[in-house]
Amino acid sequence: MGPLSARLLMQRGRPKSDRLGKIRSLDLSGLELLSEHLDPKLLCRLTQLQELDLSNNQLEALPDNLGLSHLRVLRCANNQLGDVTALCQFPKLEELSLEGNPFLTVNDNLKVSFLLPKLRKVNGKDASSTYSQVENLNRELISRVTAHWEKFMATLGPEEEAEKAQEDFVKSAVRDVRYGPESLSEFTQWRVRMISEELVASSRTQVHEADSPEKSQEAGAAHKPRARLAALKRPDDVPLSLSPSKRPLLKLEPLHFLQCHSKNNSPRDLETQLWACAFEPAFEEGATSQTVATCGGEAVCVIDCQTGIVLHKYKAPGEEFFSVAWTALMVVTQAGHKKRWSVLAAAGLRGLVRLLHVRAGFCCGVIRAHKKAIATLCFSPAHETHLFTASYDKRIILWDIGMPNQDYEFQASQLLTLDTTSIPLRLCPVASCPDARLLAGCEGGCCCWDVRLDQPQKRRVCEVEFVFSEGSEASGRRVDGLAFVNEDVVASKGSGLGTICLWSWRQTWGGRGSQSTVAVVVLARLQWSPTELAYFSLSTCPDKGIVLCGDEEGNVWLYDVSNILKQPPPPPAAPQAPTQILKWPQPWALGQAVTKTMVNTVVANASFTYLTALTDSNIVAIWGRL
Repeated sequence: MGPLSARLLMQRGRPKSDRLGKIRSLDLSGLELLSEHLDPKLLCRLTQLQELDLSNNQLEALPDNLGLSHLRVLRCANNQLGDVTALCQFPKLEELSLEGNPFLTVNDNLKVSFLLPKLRKVNGKDASSTYSQVENLNRELISRVTAHWEKFMATLGPEEEAEKAQEDFVKSAVRDVRYGPESLSEFTQWRVRMISEELVASSRTQVHEADSPEKSQEAGAAHKPRARLAALKRPDDVPLSLSPSKRPLLKLEPLHFLQCHSKNNSPRDLETQLWACAFEPAFEEGATSQTVATCGGEAVCVIDCQTGIVLHKYKAPGEEFFSVAWTALMVVTQAGHKKRWSVLAAAGLRGLVRLLHVRAGFCCGVIRAHKKAIATLCFSPAHETHLFTASYDKRIILWDIGMPNQDYEFQASQLLTLDTTSIPLRLCPVASCPDARLLAGCEGGCCCWDVRLDQPQKRRVCEVEFVFSEGSEASGRRVDGLAFVNEDVVASKGSGLGTICLWSWRQTWGGRGSQSTVAVVVLARLQWSPTELAYFSLSTCPDKGIVLCGDEEGNVWLYDVSNILKQPPPPPAAPQAPTQILKWPQPWALGQAVTKTMVNTVVANASFTYLTALTDSNIVAIWGRL
């Protein structure tokens, strides 16, 4: 195919017209077009074009000056596109298809959502969840780059050349400002550079104004320019209607603050994000453990909560750990004695599951579980060797890790594959039938699978999708928190802004009939932070009837729901207030208080004597009950 011609455009355009300016829809698919065949001078004559199909060609890039300002639908599937930034020239775009472009990644999907604010559908799917993720990332990056700017400018002397210093700032911001998983680093660094350059441009404008005669008196004595960007704060100015609780408050005090996941053991590392923690199973029935495993960055740590001592530390250079889970195995020693052994599974960015012999300090098995990052994993409470892994490849796999041999080596086998329609974020075997059903909170909602091993199918799709309200907007909402409070009551978060939902598994499942989409039977709604940020994981302490969740300000929200478990009331019109909120105690690091850190997850041991909170600023906070 050679360059396009006006005659070809009129032949393939709709409605039929002898004038390019009247064409509203144009099909240029399957013409073996190269990027150089898209002549901007010709295409810009399509002044009323609203729909353009460029699918099934050989395009490596889109020219950035096509002039199609009214374009609302663009199809570019099955090409060789390697960049999406040229799409910003279509500000009215509502629908976009990019499937079958092998060089585009999840980072490009985020760029698309940022560049095209009116976009409703991408590859035929609702774009709102990705747009929400981009908003959250963008808000945090603006805050972090601005803080980096102020810190950077505070170190400059008056004799340093402003322009050279500002160039150095952009380089240092791209190098040092980090947020989110490593898999999204391309997008975050792209945005960090843009935000940094905006700050520099803003400061130059302010300096220029300060140097002008009209502004000289207003400039004052300040020689260091300070730039401001809009929307620096998270939505923390929304008032909370917290009614005083009539239940007695639990007395907890902060005990230890640890930076045990620091890169190169540097005390200056306040940026490594910590994602998940789990208490070791107790060795005796009825007892409780004070040993907790935490993960973040390239390290997994095992900590004694009473003393604050890091008992063991496992590092995997190049890895970023997202999840940990314990199991307790009964192994037979070489002498023939039975011995109980705690095994810790850890997984993350590289799609590998590492089975750790914690006390010996080495990895005794690696499962190459997924080709993409593992978001979360959990052991089955019904089978000590059964491990679920959930990945960004939109699959959940059930493994049998087996029993270790005499050299403590594992040989894992795959039992089931569960397909998801969106990324699974949390896994939760159903408390009353853990060997039969698995719940998962996903980017696209809450789903349930049949995991019975006596069924013939080894690859299965979602059996039921649970929704949290009636109406057209009931499905497709991210569920990023999920846990059973007892054998019936489920706590979930993410389906409604600023609330945690308590719902009945038994009543919901019993009333589903043959439906594939079922509205949950809500027992209560709990008031939580009004933030729009996602991925704060909730947890429960079933023996105590307690629900826990962190927030974007470093606080721990604690709910005593034991009264709801005993006699579920009719759901009130307004969400119920928390029993108490543990305020962030602002520990000191590098000579200054660490404030407003995000608590990504918070977990308590079974007896609720210790509580561990993990932050995005490399701090493990341990609370003790008085």
